[in-house]
Amino acid sequence: MIRSTIKFLVALAAVAAAAAWLGERPGDVSIRWQGWLIEMSIGRFALAFVSAVGGALLVAGVVRAVGGAPGRYRAGRRAARRERGYRALTQGMVAVAAGDPHEALRQARRADVLLQEPPLTMLLSAQAAQLNGEEAAARHYFTGMLERPETAFLGLRGLLVQAQRDGDRRAALDYADRAYRLRPATPWVVTTLLDLQVRDGRWRAALETLERASKIKVLPAEEWRERHAAVLMGCSDDAGDNAREAMRFARRALAQAPEFLPASLRIADILARSNRKRRAERMIREAWRRSPHPEFAKVYGELGGGDALNRVRRCERLLSFNPQHEESHVQLAQEALAAGLWGKARAHLEKAAADEPSMRICRLMAELEERERGDFGKARDWLLRASTAPPDPAWVCNACGSVHENWRPLCGACGALGELVWRIPTDGREDDDSELVLAEIAQDDRRDEPVRDSA
Repeated sequence: MIRSTIKFLVALAAVAAAAAWLGERPGDVSIRWQGWLIEMSIGRFALAFVSAVGGALLVAGVVRAVGGAPGRYRAGRRAARRERGYRALTQGMVAVAAGDPHEALRQARRADVLLQEPPLTMLLSAQAAQLNGEEAAARHYFTGMLERPETAFLGLRGLLVQAQRDGDRRAALDYADRAYRLRPATPWVVTTLLDLQVRDGRWRAALETLERASKIKVLPAEEWRERHAAVLMGCSDDAGDNAREAMRFARRALAQAPEFLPASLRIADILARSNRKRRAERMIREAWRRSPHPEFAKVYGELGGGDALNRVRRCERLLSFNPQHEESHVQLAQEALAAGLWGKARAHLEKAAADEPSMRICRLMAELEERERGDFGKARDWLLRASTAPPDPAWVCNACGSVHENWRPLCGACGALGELVWRIPTDGREDDDSELVLAEIAQDDRRDEPVRDSA
């Protein structure tokens, strides 16, 4: 408003200045044309010229307005139609979010007719079809979206979801791979592709995916490190009898996560099977200092060979590297029990038991009482105590809490990657072990029945 007023005042001032300038410089204008003679002052000539130009512009404006009216009418109709189409598109999306398949389908058809732009309406049509249970129609729309660069990614995502819902792992993996090539920096694409690759046992491909993902940083550093170590161990498993390849991947996993117990166990096992005893023993002793595990003790004992007494001596050597840990005393007690060294077994079991012995210690005490003294009453007491004792460490999935006998890259219950850790299980583990203990007691009672009868 202010700008328009200023422009008008400036124009008015210019006209006034021009009129004043002409008034100070009087003169006549004479025009002779086709026998006509026109004479007038310079002021009147300027006024006539300006009037003629203004009239011409006015006529031109009227002609242009009348001639452009049909075009403006058509453009107005297109704009109104487009507005109604976008409104239908919005209402269709709202209907999809609200779970109303009939309204979503109706609005999708209406938007398609009004807009006549498939890229805008295909997604709504596909979602409406999915909501209505028309999987074939939805697949048709998603497939059609692949033909346009601007909607190809959305089409791949829709087809990927459908393939996962149908349990078609191969198709889902193909769609995830194509989506990754289009949008490699999208976190859900990376995690979905990785999940499908590891579930399909494609460990080398999963390793490539993770290593490319590290460059674009789509995963948090700690999460990437844990997944990377687990995938490397999967590659080690996949190497099979190729000890060199299996060792190479296991060493990379250990370098990635020095505290990663499964990598240490794998390396020790490969060294032992390759008859590289000294390196295996050195590896086990170093690992025992950090995190004692029964499998280390088993391999270490087998490396020495010999009789049961020799295994006891080797276990004593292993205990010296971590003498305060419960596992050291438990392993030595087991070897002493196998060798018939009752006093040594009892001494180390008592050290391991402390104030609250675990299930395994209670069972070993029951075996000791039965084998050393033939005291079945005390053996049953220890087995009963085992039914309520704290559970022993095991491979437990941090994602779902399920317990596994051996470590594996994927949880067998929930399929989580790299979530199995060596710790004390919870959430019902005690109940499961209690049933086993009670079964042992019942079996022991049946074994004692002939003794009581003979008495």
